[in-house]
Amino acid sequence: MSVQAAVPEQAQRGSVFEVLRVFAWLGCTCFGGPVAHIGYFRIEFVERRRWLSEQAFADLVGLCQFLPGPASSKLGFSLGLMRAGYAGGLAAWLGFTLPSAVLLVLFAYGAGALSNGPAGQGLLHGLKLVAVAIVAQAVWGMARTLCPDRTRASIAVGAAVLVLLAPTAIGQIAAIAAGALLGFKLCRGEPRVLADTLHFAISRRVGAAAFVLFAVLLAVSFWPSGASPAGMFHAFYRSGALVFGGGHVVLPLLSEAVVEPGWVSHEYFLAGYGAAQAVPGPLFTFGAYLGAASTNPVGGLAGAAIALVAIFLPGMLLQLAALPFWSAIRGRHSMQAVMRGINAAVVGLLAAALYQPVWTSAVLGRVDFAIAITSFILLTVWKAPALVVVGLTAFAGIAAAMLGA
Repeated sequence: MSVQAAVPEQAQRGSVFEVLRVFAWLGCTCFGGPVAHIGYFRIEFVERRRWLSEQAFADLVGLCQFLPGPASSKLGFSLGLMRAGYAGGLAAWLGFTLPSAVLLVLFAYGAGALSNGPAGQGLLHGLKLVAVAIVAQAVWGMARTLCPDRTRASIAVGAAVLVLLAPTAIGQIAAIAAGALLGFKLCRGEPRVLADTLHFAISRRVGAAAFVLFAVLLAVSFWPSGASPAGMFHAFYRSGALVFGGGHVVLPLLSEAVVEPGWVSHEYFLAGYGAAQAVPGPLFTFGAYLGAASTNPVGGLAGAAIALVAIFLPGMLLQLAALPFWSAIRGRHSMQAVMRGINAAVVGLLAAALYQPVWTSAVLGRVDFAIAITSFILLTVWKAPALVVVGLTAFAGIAAAMLGA
């Protein structure tokens, strides 16, 4: 069996401040939900900064999609770990999470939301349109690299069809599992590739300890705790631990956790959810709003801090548990075949998400299509910086709304 060397260059170690600065900027500019976040991350870390290769990036995306918790936040956490160790992982999470968490806490305190007038609505719609272009660019770029033959292209199409027909977290997991099985069966004839090394500096002992802590906290979260700070922590931890893919899938669990016991009214819950759509960063920061708006057992800044840590913690613990073992086995030939199938399935998942919900919620007419396709061409052909495209598309959205287009 022949062996091919990995093409991408080895990423160098960086500083914690570098990680914090990059992810804080992403936390302020990444609109459009978890799928769009992956597109932004790909531009920043694969194309622009070259921290890792397209293949390694797709491997990480597949792992983050397969484990419970917010996929884009776990991806950012993993990239921070790779770049600057444990402190880098924490810096990546803080930088990506705090901007939207702060905005939502301010909203809970009544600082207001984006204007309901034409300009404010146009701005939000423009940001949805740029997410279409960002996700389309990610699908296009990843498909060329990860689906170069009929077998993997067919796996990608099959995964997209499955997710579109079963648009649930279970459908996503089934698509990735099917991709893994098909990759193992159909992609083993490919030459072995020397996988570019990803250093996470996490021992297997730490990984095992993280999994034990995850399991213990999950078991404890089902114990009756009543209206107490511990009860709030358990409610949000349980919500974060039982959701796959993150994003909107967590909403029913959060509603059960805070609305049914009367901690947050249904009206406040819906208002916060609407505000969460208007801010950048992960939707899981909606937990900070719910913690701050809670009337019982604890609210305000203390409630926001408890809820924010609790809802993200299970996903991060599972990521810590998986990375050292995943890093050790991803270079094996059989595992590479599995990862080829998983990566093809991830492309299919992104393609399905490009249609629903990204395209269907943003492209509502001819003007929207014109703005979205122009943004896509600026990104892929003209190689314009993502920030410039975001600004131009947001302005176009405002102009279209003001002109009544």
